[in-house]
Amino acid sequence: MIHPTFAEVEEAAVRIAPHTHRTPVFTSQYLDRATGATVFLKAENLQKVGAFKARGATNAILLLTDRDAARGVIAHSSGNHGQAVAYACSIRGVPATIVMPEGSSAVKVDAVRGYGATVVFCPPSDREQRVIDLIDKYGFIEVHPFDDPWVIAGQATATLELITEVPDIHVVLAPIGGGGLLSGASIVTAEHGLDLLGAEPEMVDDARRSLEDGVRYPATGAVSVADGLLTGIGSLPFAILSGTATTILTVSEEEILSAMGILAERTKMVVEPSGATAVAALLRYASRFRDKRVGVILSGGNIRPSHSAR
Repeated sequence: MIHPTFAEVEEAAVRIAPHTHRTPVFTSQYLDRATGATVFLKAENLQKVGAFKARGATNAILLLTDRDAARGVIAHSSGNHGQAVAYACSIRGVPATIVMPEGSSAVKVDAVRGYGATVVFCPPSDREQRVIDLIDKYGFIEVHPFDDPWVIAGQATATLELITEVPDIHVVLAPIGGGGLLSGASIVTAEHGLDLLGAEPEMVDDARRSLEDGVRYPATGAVSVADGLLTGIGSLPFAILSGTATTILTVSEEEILSAMGILAERTKMVVEPSGATAVAALLRYASRFRDKRVGVILSGGNIRPSHSAR
């Protein structure tokens, strides 16, 4: 599987621009005081479908040949990637089928269906096999949530926009689940000589252990409030990030919920637990960021009503 290049990230930015938001970058005096850093929040919670996933899915769908598009697209997702693929397919009029784990957030399921996609439920551990079975039966084209170079190139445009708006930034901090966002960010930060850090819940720390040990571990199977980060790191993101010596910072469930509350109270932004994980890491490891200009990617804002903010 090929690694996307920085030039392909730049091309993706032009390709998806008519269909995605150039999300704003906010500052927070509270976070600045709490960390001793100058913090810039890239608000991907305000992106199409409420998450950065719209970038990668749109890039991948727009790059499909007409012949492949006519076969229909399939993806597996706990929610945000499913919404993104459904949205991107609606742009081209391509049929979409989204395989979602049983127990997925009702907000995300409704959103997937709202974009016209068909939802197929399965046990969480069966998602990949169900996709394979449906491809065998119907001939769909899969758009993977992170093991796809064109998806990663699309996700990287969030970081490209961030450093374009804040060119003198020192470090970028983003959450990691499957690794599409963080590996995309690494393509951009490496091109510009910037530091990159990932953030992950302690309960599901496979990415941290994988990158530290040089072995791609499977998902832990544990449960975290950051439901978008439960999946194991993908093979392509692992390969990309292994070449960059990226450090992953882990945080507790309580710290994630606290960060959600801080964002709501201090910035008035609704950020889902997966997105707040990066802010939780910023606060827990504040000494690492003191006197630096830090870009934090708030990956999404699709929150279910039962989530507590404190």
